[in-house]
Amino acid sequence: MKVAIVGAGNIAREHVRAFADVPGVEVAGIHSRTRSRAEELAREQGIPAVCDSVGEMHDATGADLVVVAVNVTSANAVSRACLEHPWAVFLEKPPGYNLEDGEDILRATDEAGRRVYVGLNRRFLSSTRAALEDLESRSGPRFIHVQDQQDQSAAASLGQPKEVVENWMYANSIHVIDYISLFGRGAVVNVTPIAPWRGEDTHVVLAKVDFDSGDVGLYEGLWKGPGPWAVSISTPGIRWEMRPLESATFQPSGENRLHEVVTDVRDREFRPGFRLQAEMAVSAALGKSSESPTLDEVMETMRLIGAIFGR
Repeated sequence: MKVAIVGAGNIAREHVRAFADVPGVEVAGIHSRTRSRAEELAREQGIPAVCDSVGEMHDATGADLVVVAVNVTSANAVSRACLEHPWAVFLEKPPGYNLEDGEDILRATDEAGRRVYVGLNRRFLSSTRAALEDLESRSGPRFIHVQDQQDQSAAASLGQPKEVVENWMYANSIHVIDYISLFGRGAVVNVTPIAPWRGEDTHVVLAKVDFDSGDVGLYEGLWKGPGPWAVSISTPGIRWEMRPLESATFQPSGENRLHEVVTDVRDREFRPGFRLQAEMAVSAALGKSSESPTLDEVMETMRLIGAIFGR
């Protein structure tokens, strides 16, 4: 199977490393609006073809899957260019710099009659998967508590575009809010702001999320000041916690001590979650069983972000 890459930044490099490690996969081509960066990454990772456009890359490589790893403000235009060709499309998160942009990409995907997959690598962390596997066999309600920490001024200082900074909850909070979608069963029936988003004056955002299964989620976001990225899932029989997200502990009912989960070697050798994510994307592109999330699924998380922040 051949994979092509759009983008030549740090995330693109991590995707190249991950996909190249999947048995039977060749990273066959790369395209970036800055050709010199594409050439540098191609030399570093042994990519045979450096191309000047998406169309040229498709024709030159015959790739089965294209990975879009560009700045989020470019994702809409680049994904549309990719949809003009009959390969599977894998889009790095977030799918759009805000909800409207994401919905626009989804409409283009539907009009093309195509399925696009989205890179939510934290779904493929060994910590996340250990919790999912254990909870799958357990009944009873779940309480999902996600803790977020963001700083728009820090994002701006890193050179993020103005429209991305203004919609930073989509660009970066998706990392933790997606855990509510992932662990909450059924459909979201209500989102109740407790401490609402107040723009630049915001310090804390709190929102309760109710599912028709009876599961409850709580989003806690600290938007000025230090705080963790953390997730906990509490049930009558066990409590799981990920803090940091790459590490997992669990506490069974009736015990006081925490049990640690051993981190998968692939989360140490590659950017955490990327290696299994690549394997799942390849399976999806080949029409095999896969847990790679589709754009339709990920837009549910984007809509949840919109409901939490009222924007």
